[in-house]
Amino acid sequence: MARCQGKTRWYPAVFTGKILLPEIGPKLNQSINLINTMKKILRVTGIIILSIILSLFIFIQIRHTRKFDAPFPSVIATTDTAVIARGRELVFGAAHCANCHAPEQQSTLSNNQSPILLSGGIKFQIPLGDIFSPNLTPDKTGILYKTDQALARALRYGVSTDGRALFDFMPFHHTSDEDLTAIISYLRSQPPVVNQVPENDMNLLGKAIKALVLKPAGPTEKVPMAVKRDTTADYGRYLANNIANCQGCHTNRDLMTGAFIGQRYAGGFTMESKTDSGTFYVTSPNLTPHNTGRIKGWSQEQFIGRFRQGRVIKTSHMPWEPFSKMKEDDLKAIYKYLQTLQPIDNYVAPGIRLEK
Repeated sequence: MARCQGKTRWYPAVFTGKILLPEIGPKLNQSINLINTMKKILRVTGIIILSIILSLFIFIQIRHTRKFDAPFPSVIATTDTAVIARGRELVFGAAHCANCHAPEQQSTLSNNQSPILLSGGIKFQIPLGDIFSPNLTPDKTGILYKTDQALARALRYGVSTDGRALFDFMPFHHTSDEDLTAIISYLRSQPPVVNQVPENDMNLLGKAIKALVLKPAGPTEKVPMAVKRDTTADYGRYLANNIANCQGCHTNRDLMTGAFIGQRYAGGFTMESKTDSGTFYVTSPNLTPHNTGRIKGWSQEQFIGRFRQGRVIKTSHMPWEPFSKMKEDDLKAIYKYLQTLQPIDNYVAPGIRLEK
């Protein structure tokens, strides 16, 4: 207590250098306690979140190699020359196997007699990681020790020989037994090529997709034993959907999952250039018979002539080299099938897009 001009006034007392604040002290203590409590909560929350992330990481690392069961088609390769010839026609034509399983300098050859070897090893960089096409020659580094049925299962059900799910790059789910037999018979007839292909190198996103999303695809309807080859729209449907996989590029898709997100054959699927990744982009055209469709008004002869012309846009993903070798009757059938599609209004500008 201190006195000033005869009056008594109260001042804060000072003891050992500390100021006593009767009114503020308890509130300050409460604030400090609250801050400490929040720190503890944040610390515990952080530990929980880190534990969840670590657990999810471990789960993905274990589960991305999970195995699946799928039936083995009753397919047995043969040495019959006619069957092998049919297989070669498909491999280097409508099925365009060489586009992914042969070196670039060979897959673009136009001469049917050229020795194109499906030795694999081609690297594909996708958002999920790096994928390498396998060696399809009958060498021990290729398909020598894989059974015909295991190869057929990989094509039809998307399950590898060791039981893992494959990315659906080869949707031969409804390819007839006859044509699967022909394809595998041709693969067995090739000269063996020694080429030990690296394992696919998936990033964390790719492993997560394999662990949580990817499942084997398979037939959604009865698969035919054989299909009559003619020039009808029905055979064109078989070729376009079950051999050439036209809808795979001419339908808009999710780049991460591969799921169809657009209307079938309406185009609009934008892909990075084959030669200038990250710079040039190509968008697939609308193939339906709508006025906005790319081939609207084309005659059958014009359609076939475009295929015979081959590659015009260098950066296009269209496998023009093998498609240019397709038989005229097959192209007639596909043309007729495309005319039966539901017209869909979706204009896609021609050419390529430069990303600045």
